[in-house]
Amino acid sequence: AMRDKGIDRILIFPLYPQYAAATTATVNDKVFEELSKMRWQPSIRTMPPFFDNPLYIEALNSSVQKHIEEILLTSYHGLPKRYLDLGDPYHCHCHKTTRLLKEKFNYFSGETILAFQSRFGPEEWLKPYTEETVINLAKNGCESLAILSPAFISDCVETLEEINIGIKEVFFENG
Repeated sequence: AMRDKGIDRILIFPLYPQYAAATTATVNDKVFEELSKMRWQPSIRTMPPFFDNPLYIEALNSSVQKHIEEILLTSYHGLPKRYLDLGDPYHCHCHKTTRLLKEKFNYFSGETILAFQSRFGPEEWLKPYTEETVINLAKNGCESLAILSPAFISDCVETLEEINIGIKEVFFENG
């Protein structure tokens, strides 16, 4: 159908700003797997990670500007720690995104914290964990917390449920 419409180029654009083999590479691999079945293939490009792109940082900045009062928690989707140990750049990309966002704030004098959510199974995951971070903040008197999930460029049902319901409950239950 694409060939019939004259489409001869494809840009693969995984919706993950920070690169991880488990997310970005998997999307690219699946597209290439499907294309390998085609006798005729269009020209293909992949979108590089854009965790530090000024337009992305500005979009994050704009989305939180009206909502933060005391503390901003940037909560990224977690990965097993062994991915970092194997050389996956995701952890570094997350830290850089948060640092660039902090640098963009000229209106916020509060604290910005980074944490990782969505862990499961017995192995160690990237730390600090969002749930433990929120519990500590609440127990130490934090009364106003904004959470931003910059690992996705569109809302993810799993993250909305985890943050909007689970983490919110943990925050209130702990003070």
